Amino acid sequence: MARLALLSVSNKTGVIDLARSLVEEFGFDIISSGGTAKTLKDAGIPVTKVSDYTGSPEILGGRVKTLHPRIHGGILARRDVEQDITDLADNQIRAIDLVVVNLYPFAETIAKPGVTLADAVEQIDIGGPAMLRASSKNYAHLTVLCDPAQYAEYLQELRQNGSASLDFRQKSALKGFLHTASYDNAIAAYLAGTQTEEFAISGTQLQSLRYGENPHQPAAWYQTGSEATGWAAATKLQGKELSYNNLVDLEAARRIIAEFTDSPAATIIKHTNPCGTAEAANIFDAYQKAFKADSTSAFGGIVALNRPIDAATATELTKTFLECVVAPGCDEAAQEILTKKGNVRVLILPDLLTGPKDTVKAIAGGFLVQSADDIIADPSQWQVVTERQPTPSELAELLFAWKVCKHVKSNAIVIASDRTTLGVGAGQMNRVGSTKIALEQAGEKAQGAFLASDGFFPFDDTVRAAAAAGITAIVQPGGSLKDKDSVKAANELGLLMVVTGVRHFLH
Repeated sequence: MARLALLSVSNKTGVIDLARSLVEEFGFDIISSGGTAKTLKDAGIPVTKVSDYTGSPEILGGRVKTLHPRIHGGILARRDVEQDITDLADNQIRAIDLVVVNLYPFAETIAKPGVTLADAVEQIDIGGPAMLRASSKNYAHLTVLCDPAQYAEYLQELRQNGSASLDFRQKSALKGFLHTASYDNAIAAYLAGTQTEEFAISGTQLQSLRYGENPHQPAAWYQTGSEATGWAAATKLQGKELSYNNLVDLEAARRIIAEFTDSPAATIIKHTNPCGTAEAANIFDAYQKAFKADSTSAFGGIVALNRPIDAATATELTKTFLECVVAPGCDEAAQEILTKKGNVRVLILPDLLTGPKDTVKAIAGGFLVQSADDIIADPSQWQVVTERQPTPSELAELLFAWKVCKHVKSNAIVIASDRTTLGVGAGQMNRVGSTKIALEQAGEKAQGAFLASDGFFPFDDTVRAAAAAGITAIVQPGGSLKDKDSVKAANELGLLMVVTGVRHFLH
């Protein structure tokens, strides 16, 4: 008897070619439901509708099609269990050798503007996940395919071996379970809305990485959702494969550069902290300023630009060793220049602004979830706490320093001037230590510069150290019980100080 395949797909990419090969090369019989049956019939491929095979019509507007013993019996039957074979024969059920199923486009539906809850609910597939789970469970006796990318490999298995190998079937079963898990997660996340009692996360592996933060740590890169977004949607123009650390640093670079939309800006990242960030009238000048801010640390860094790479900027980029460069575009002349540094990874990510809505961190026995720190700084809400009042130019400089400081590991201190970082103190155990590092790095350039702190000042020591180095203005969150001590010191030393009322710790 001919082998039997069940094809029921929402995404019909490649299904006609697959079905034609199954019938013409390997003599399969095909049963299919709804739109898939019509697609195959219109292509001249012999197909039996599921309703004709089961003897039960599609009901409830197509909500019930494949939920039938003749379908699930054929999928779940174990060929090496005598009672299962007897049950198939007694109920006139054929064993199914291949199940090809993908699911209603739920994620695509909820991504559409103005989608209603009713619209979303109608795109919750029932029969598809049931068939995927059943056939994945019974992979020892049949093959399940849920992605058009699997079709060619399956046909190659048939051509080489006459049937799919156990290894291929098991791998396909895993993909089936991952597919249903991701699908259910999307539904649960959508229906949960603002509820916080449960949080689910799942993803599909894009690639296995060479290793994680260190060579002894295995690692992999996963995509969330069915549509490629963020770094999964980036185009790599050249360079080696991305590493775990590359991706972590690239995301840190993206988050900083997303702060700057009005003017061309560049940032250079080392170990998730910015070693140089700058704004300028054009992207060439912005990169040069960012590089000169700390050219030593820039070696081997990650560069993010918020404007397309032009030829002049590309030439500058090739003058030092860089791990990665990301920008929203790259012209042809720039691409040609960058090929001189073939190992540098050059990525194009048109949407540098859209990031995750939540951040997740694993802990022993569970994980922590928080909303992303995506609050937009609004200087009109800042409070001037010193006698000296800021000019518009000083406020603009403080805003630049504050935006960068938000993305530096706590305790964070940033010294800046002319919309360029001069010194960065990151991740120290006390704020005075971070201040000392930032001021030493800035050196004589600290004269007349601006200081941003991600946390408040519990003592006036940071203010006095800043004044001694020549700092002219400070921006900090405020909120310490001893704020008055810092304000008093600032007034005594002739400094300007503003408080934001917002804290940006980054652990």
